[in-house]
Amino acid sequence: MSNSPIEKISTVRLGTEGPRIGVQGFGAMGISEFYGDTDEAAARDTLEATVEAGVTLIDTADIYGSGANEEFLAPFLAAHRDEVTLATKFAIERRADDPSYRGIRNDAAYIKKAVEASLRRLDVDVIDLYYMHRRDPQTPLAESVGAMAELVQEGKVKYLGLSEVTGAELREAHAVHPITALQSEWSVFSRDVERSAAQAAAELGVTFVPYSPLGRGFLTGAFADAGKDLSSGDFRRFQPRFTGDNAKANAALLEPLHKIAAAHGATTAQIALAWVQQRAQVHGLTVVPIPGTRKRSRLLENTGATRITLSAEELALLEPIAGQVAGDRYPDMSSTSAAREQ
Repeated sequence: MSNSPIEKISTVRLGTEGPRIGVQGFGAMGISEFYGDTDEAAARDTLEATVEAGVTLIDTADIYGSGANEEFLAPFLAAHRDEVTLATKFAIERRADDPSYRGIRNDAAYIKKAVEASLRRLDVDVIDLYYMHRRDPQTPLAESVGAMAELVQEGKVKYLGLSEVTGAELREAHAVHPITALQSEWSVFSRDVERSAAQAAAELGVTFVPYSPLGRGFLTGAFADAGKDLSSGDFRRFQPRFTGDNAKANAALLEPLHKIAAAHGATTAQIALAWVQQRAQVHGLTVVPIPGTRKRSRLLENTGATRITLSAEELALLEPIAGQVAGDRYPDMSSTSAAREQ
């Protein structure tokens, strides 16, 4: 643990009426599940580093570790509640008797039950930003957002967010109750959201929160082939773009990242994050990516990316990459916004 002072990142406003938050947030998912074993002491030290570095948007969800991630964050939140903007999510249902089961629930009764469970696990009185994690097209958006709006009126939630929705869905939801943030995958490798969601967010003053801005570690060089390099419990082994021939083809696409990183004396992770951050200027909206890590050193590396500006020539080198990526983001894309784009 270092005692040297940490340079704080700059701030932006969350939505049009929310609090000011760090221009980069923190995704806590990997602490509890999905990316192999976690050193809990190191993870807690990393959480402390978020506050020190000005990373104030802390993102979790009830699905992460089946609630364990929210419980893990509770002591940290108790110590830093006034310094943190807390985001969590509902909608993905799991079953204790079937670890592989994933259902999607957006109905009002489920939402009311989910928020109470999250408040209890997080040990907080109010959730700052409450997201609908995935969209169930069988449930009218008006019902879902209406139920979420009631949580705001009851003082259990301050601001509302959506994840993996199209531009049309974002507009429809915003007409029911103001939506403060949209969280979807957005990176050099994944640009589905540029079809309609980014434009709608810009028009409505909705902050865009890119998840997996580092391509789940692939853009950092942390692994080359998930099937060979990662442990059996790592869910990236089941994502099409990270294994076999797809992984080999996609690794070759990283050459421009390496070239630009060398020119800046930076890491490929920092260049990938700088690219995401500069979507703010490209699309005229506020962008707050939420890279995740379990190491203090990586967190500080990530925040360093907020101080890198890529030139027009460098952006041009990175522009064609997404269109050449082999393999989908998920083995089943049916729950993503891309599946519902017209």
